[in-house]
Amino acid sequence: MTLKKKIIIGLLIVFVIAQFFQPNKNQGNLESITLFLENTQAPKEVKNILEHACFDCHSSHTNYPWYNSITPVNYWLNSHIKEGKKHFNISEWDSYSVKKKDHKLEELIEELEEETMPLASYTWTHKEAQLTDVQVQTLMDWANSIRSNYGYDSLNN
Repeated sequence: MTLKKKIIIGLLIVFVIAQFFQPNKNQGNLESITLFLENTQAPKEVKNILEHACFDCHSSHTNYPWYNSITPVNYWLNSHIKEGKKHFNISEWDSYSVKKKDHKLEELIEELEEETMPLASYTWTHKEAQLTDVQVQTLMDWANSIRSNYGYDSLNN
């Protein structure tokens, strides 16, 4: 057997063994998402946008694609989810202080303005998460209205 074949077989064995090791899934309670939507008075249009473009990486519940069963893809997805939740976790909204809520909404608006969210790597496989200009404006208007409804924007003055 040639060295090339031995390397290919060795890599194949490592790949097969790796399939038995999976990261923990982000399969938390949907109740926290419902509480966020109620607390922020999200209209149906906003709720639909958030469901398709935000919740998978920014809440405690992810709807995983079929390819999440493949290692190392599942670890890559898991790192995106952890990073997203680190910056803004919708499921922890109730535990945020008023000041932190204001800051998170402000960051949401900034990310939308800068077109950095949702991530391009997410929209490649989730075409429904590609936001139109109208959807971006809808989210920004909603976030600004929540900030003003609760007086969040006055904290920065």
